Amino acid sequence: MIESILSGCRVVDLTQNVAGPFCTQILGDFGAEIVKVERPAGGDDTRAWLPPEIGGKSSTFLALNRNKQSICVDLDSPAGVAVMHRLVASAGIVVHSFKPGSAEARGLGFDDLKLARPDLIYCAISAFGEVGPLRAMPGYDPLMQAFCGIMSVTGNPDDDPVRVPVSLIDMGTGMWAALGILAAIIHRTRTGEGLEVRANLLDTGLSWMTVFVASYLASGKLPAKMGSAMTMTAPYELFKTSDGNVFVAAGNDRLFARVCGALGCEALASDERFATNSRRVAQRALLHELLERRTKAMTTAGAIDVLRKVGAPCSELNNLAQVLAHEQVAASGMIGELPVDGAPQHKVVAIPITANGRRSSARVAPPMLGANTNQVLDDHGYSSEEIAQLREQAVIA
Repeated sequence: MIESILSGCRVVDLTQNVAGPFCTQILGDFGAEIVKVERPAGGDDTRAWLPPEIGGKSSTFLALNRNKQSICVDLDSPAGVAVMHRLVASAGIVVHSFKPGSAEARGLGFDDLKLARPDLIYCAISAFGEVGPLRAMPGYDPLMQAFCGIMSVTGNPDDDPVRVPVSLIDMGTGMWAALGILAAIIHRTRTGEGLEVRANLLDTGLSWMTVFVASYLASGKLPAKMGSAMTMTAPYELFKTSDGNVFVAAGNDRLFARVCGALGCEALASDERFATNSRRVAQRALLHELLERRTKAMTTAGAIDVLRKVGAPCSELNNLAQVLAHEQVAASGMIGELPVDGAPQHKVVAIPITANGRRSSARVAPPMLGANTNQVLDDHGYSSEEIAQLREQAVIA
């Protein structure tokens, strides 16, 4: 099943924060053995991102680091770099999130590590990429949402720009990096050659703006904030009900007719002002007002009921508690248990893929800092004397 797809693959994970750890967690869910290398003093930054916390541990760290082992190595020391070369020789896959040039300065660049493993798959994750005037600058998800224009189109028309609360650029970059690594594994299997894979936050942000870029290049008009609506189709937005909101998505004439029928305003479907999608877009404000007169007279549950009975795409506006309590989410199997010390009822979000109807069952709790240093080094041929010497020299912890 999914958790055995990458069985036998070893990954040296030199990442922290969100994008890189999300990438390697995906690989771990596919069954890869992940060795997370952390700095001796503090480890991954997200270990200190609390509150909130679960069992005294950062909920953010726990969300991004299951199915991994943790070792502490000082990568600023020559001896620590030598440890990495030895690990990489056995693993064959390395992922890092250093600033461009930083890995190379440490002797951990692609060309450096290929000496240890000629068929190396090497994935570098950065903010702005390897070229250009901003290549050396740091980047975080909200910063990149601002840079790539995502904030400029998020929110209601008269409000200040806002970020999308989901870390979609960080997590998207992790997904792209994982996809690149999987493609590189296929390439290596076929040819015996390794690959250098690179992903960055800027490229991911631009890719999420694909439709907006196309619309701007086609029209010359800057995209505007539209709240819950979309530029190119209507009705496709939230409508108020007597006790909440309902989202209606009528992406074609047939669905628009179904919406009108369900809401008891059939005449709108034959009204020339709304006869085509382009006309509905041009008359969006009027159409919204007319449809909302109907939805405001209904409860959210009532509106959902009549719309779904005719096959009209719709949804209630849920908060997170309502999402997690929904029977559809329970049926999906996306929320699973992963007990951690101090929190035996801890739950996690699964990888959003199934194989033969099953989700990955790879569920090892995120490791304590440096919990596996001795074990991993022993597995890679270090003697107990060598391990003790490295620890005495503060190369490992």
